[in-house]
Amino acid sequence: MATTRILLVEDDEDDYVIARDVLEEISFLDIELIRAANVSAAYDYLKQNNFDLCLLDYQLGAFNGIEVLKHARASGFSAPIIMLTGQADSKLDEQALDAGAADYLNKSEIGTGRFIRSIRYALARRDVERERVERLKAEAENESKNRFLAHLSHELRTPLTSILGYTELLLNSDKGAQAAVELDVIYRNGKHLLNLLNDVLDLSKIAADRLEINTSKVDVGSLIVDVYTLLRVNAIDKGLNITLASTTPIPTIITSDSTRLRQIIINVVSNAIKFTDEGEINIALSMDDHAGKEKLCVVVKDTGIGIPADKLEEIFSPFSQVADVISKSVGGSGLGLAISSTLAKMLGGEIVVESKIGEGSRFSIYIDVGDVSNVGREWLRFDKQASTAPKKLEYSLEGKVLVVDDLRDIRSLVGHIISQAGVKAEYAANGARAIAVIESAQQAGKPFDLVLMDIHMPEMDGKQAVTLLRNKGYSLPIVALTAASMRGSYEQLEICGFNGMLSKPVDIDKLFQVLNSYLIRKENAKPIQVSPVAESPAAVPINSSTELSILLVEDDPDAANAVAELMGHLGAQVSVVNSVKHGCEQLQAKKWDAVLVDKNLTDGSGFSVITKIGEQGISTYVAVVSGDEISLAAHPELSINEVLLKPLQLGALKQLVANIRGHAGA
Repeated sequence: MATTRILLVEDDEDDYVIARDVLEEISFLDIELIRAANVSAAYDYLKQNNFDLCLLDYQLGAFNGIEVLKHARASGFSAPIIMLTGQADSKLDEQALDAGAADYLNKSEIGTGRFIRSIRYALARRDVERERVERLKAEAENESKNRFLAHLSHELRTPLTSILGYTELLLNSDKGAQAAVELDVIYRNGKHLLNLLNDVLDLSKIAADRLEINTSKVDVGSLIVDVYTLLRVNAIDKGLNITLASTTPIPTIITSDSTRLRQIIINVVSNAIKFTDEGEINIALSMDDHAGKEKLCVVVKDTGIGIPADKLEEIFSPFSQVADVISKSVGGSGLGLAISSTLAKMLGGEIVVESKIGEGSRFSIYIDVGDVSNVGREWLRFDKQASTAPKKLEYSLEGKVLVVDDLRDIRSLVGHIISQAGVKAEYAANGARAIAVIESAQQAGKPFDLVLMDIHMPEMDGKQAVTLLRNKGYSLPIVALTAASMRGSYEQLEICGFNGMLSKPVDIDKLFQVLNSYLIRKENAKPIQVSPVAESPAAVPINSSTELSILLVEDDPDAANAVAELMGHLGAQVSVVNSVKHGCEQLQAKKWDAVLVDKNLTDGSGFSVITKIGEQGISTYVAVVSGDEISLAAHPELSINEVLLKPLQLGALKQLVANIRGHAGA
């Protein structure tokens, strides 16, 4: 039982003894009683503000208790105060309560049930008030932390825009040819820093219960193959074999959060690759009964260093890494598994780990799939081992290829591969954008020679896009990129208007076969050799006969210059201003194809510029750049076409330019 400290302000010795004896008999309290025999002593104790309750005599020599009560509240004394008096007086009762007393009692009631109840209720109200104050304090601290993290995110992402942006510029220029290796190190480490920042921000959102789960229909086969395609490169770099298969038929469509599910699988597979020096990584999908319900199970098994049995629970704690792992100088923040474990629980599942030192680890990711009672199930099997040998192409090719995929990394990966064959690549993130880019190129007299089109994309999928293109009379060859290697897949795609199909993960040899079929061999071209894909950006500029006019409102000069130069390489003329005031002034200076606005500017919010665009009825493509995430649903009054998260890199700016051109041609 916690001790209850009570201050009794009483100058009469007999009344003090009576009150003390009664208080000591209260069974539900362990009381420490402190007496103040005069007003001066009372003031000294009240300043300490370390009591749970104060019993205050009304008559204290020349002073009355109302004066002492007001002084106590003015000096910050927060515990409840019960006023005691020798005579009943309704007027004094009202004055005491108005001055902040919790109750007003006649001394003759000391020892009665009313006296005991008054103390009990006063202490209960104190506990409620303390909880309320603590809750408000915690909420204020959380809000302050969230504002700080948003500011920190902005401040870190802005210089990363300059670091990664200028690195990409040099990697895509003749100037950087002699320092390509060093620039690649800068780029990889910049990306690593960005990933760490994202992990920290995710963890803070989880701690503040602000991480949102957005469920939708998910093609799980396509998702897992996209992840496999991305991470296979890392395995190849380490000389590891990596396989993907399903051990049971799986639903073709599940209900989950595709972004968070992809994040979980990438984290777990990346860890397996990171902590495995030789051997293989096996990824297996199945539908299993777990915790009384059928769930999707993704098992990631490696032949890595393993985890001690007494450390298995710790690996899911933030910032935790096994001691002997750290000694191997393996990078990472120790946040990935902590975040993944929480995300798995938010998706209705969990992550279970088994491991033996020196033999490897097995991570089982269980995810709720929603109602799949009426969903078809099929096998997926990708058991081909990844070869570490460089791929050879007999000769260089020429032509222009549009790569359409909603995942930026997949777009860049495929673009990088085909660019090494001498082919120019442009990009679109969904079917609608692809149609706009194809039509724009056709009108400019520079049509595409080939389109590589993903099937499953938001807004407009590949099948819908191809059907619309064929209906519009476009006959250019379009090859499907799909994770579905199931019965009847090719026949269905052929009916839609596709000319061929490449299964994910994309096999480089088969991709080159497709390129050979549709593109022209360069005259006097020498045979080329394509190395495994690196993580550095591909030197693939977007060409266009029409120069875009873009207004950039950004107060950081380095970031502004980096974005302006990158967009200049993409066929845009960028004018830079550094404040809300100058941004608003420049809106009417000319017709802008797009206005790109930083959310946080020195003299105010970038939203002020966007508001001015709406007020003046200006028709333009509006993009917001921010160091922290923005929900467009929270700003329905603003006409915003796109939100870009810093740092702005070449891939994102290529997509932005394509979106602007598509908007202009709509």
